[in-house]
Amino acid sequence: MTDVLKEIFNDIKDDPMNKDFTDRGIDPLYSADKNATIMIVGQAPGQKAEASRMYWNDQSGDRLRDWIGVSREKFYSTDKIAILPMDFYFPGMGKSGDLPPRKGFAEKWHPKLIEQMPNLELIILVGSYAVHHYLNLKTSVKLTDIVRDYNHYLPRYFPLVHPSPRNQIWMRKNPWFDTDVLPVLKEHVHKLM
Repeated sequence: MTDVLKEIFNDIKDDPMNKDFTDRGIDPLYSADKNATIMIVGQAPGQKAEASRMYWNDQSGDRLRDWIGVSREKFYSTDKIAILPMDFYFPGMGKSGDLPPRKGFAEKWHPKLIEQMPNLELIILVGSYAVHHYLNLKTSVKLTDIVRDYNHYLPRYFPLVHPSPRNQIWMRKNPWFDTDVLPVLKEHVHKLM
């Protein structure tokens, strides 16, 4: 990690917005490296990820790694993949799952971190929060339509649905995702690794 990346990490910890987490000894959970060519933007760390201090350390992560064609070992050891969720802290539980990432978090910290990763070529957007934010789309634009039209956002962005097991029904209803989209995604990732 460069000195500037370390400084940003400490600034995130010291930000009053994150005081509650820092006071409880919880560090921001993300990965940024000056050599990264791929960045994955998800929602926020889940409870299991926060507890284990490993992002995408759950069934969703297993599926995501399968989608991009990268082994678990490579995923956690390469400097080619950066992980910047929309919030670097577990936002808590809501009635039907995890709460959304905090507003204003990604806007504040992502640009500073991305500036330190000059080799980024592909940004994989996972789920509606990341997709709508980065593509600057209204939330009324359906994620399914955005993912189906993924070619429109290449070569910089690759929009995806969330790989959560809760999306099994969506996967069954949209077989084109598996046959048409994922092979292209794997090819792009493979070229940049």
